[in-house]
Amino acid sequence: MKNSVKAIIFDWGDTVMRDFNLPGPMYLWESVDWIPGAETTLKYLSSKYPCIIATSADHSKTSDMIAALKRIGADVYFDHFYSHIELGVKKPDPEFFIRTARLSGYDQKTCLMVGNLYDKDIVGAKEAGMVTVFFNELGLKGSFPKADYTIQHMSELTPLFDE
Repeated sequence: MKNSVKAIIFDWGDTVMRDFNLPGPMYLWESVDWIPGAETTLKYLSSKYPCIIATSADHSKTSDMIAALKRIGADVYFDHFYSHIELGVKKPDPEFFIRTARLSGYDQKTCLMVGNLYDKDIVGAKEAGMVTVFFNELGLKGSFPKADYTIQHMSELTPLFDE
């Protein structure tokens, strides 16, 4: 896989940062936190690949997402930041993923998408032509045919790039 992927796109809430489902933008919450293993994984992957973060979070525009990421020091691992507000389209619409890739300077077929919501993050990204990694932290049971890979802990992402 490592030869075909030129950039990695991450979902934000419950993929990089924990979404506590509080009202308003995350950067205003009293407490914010990493997803376990995400910091180490991003440190490693961002040294080898351009990393992009893209969200459909209802309460946050791109600047709000960046402000939240800065609170835990996660902003330094990303080269590009996008929200549905600026993209003009939401997940799972394949156009969300195509615009994210192209605005970052990549063909979507050379991008890998990592997300925790199968129907929103994985199905749309696969329909856009991306390699997909379903971050199934909750251990949901079922069939996930649009996921090229399924992981339960963020640390399981880095070995995929050693294949």
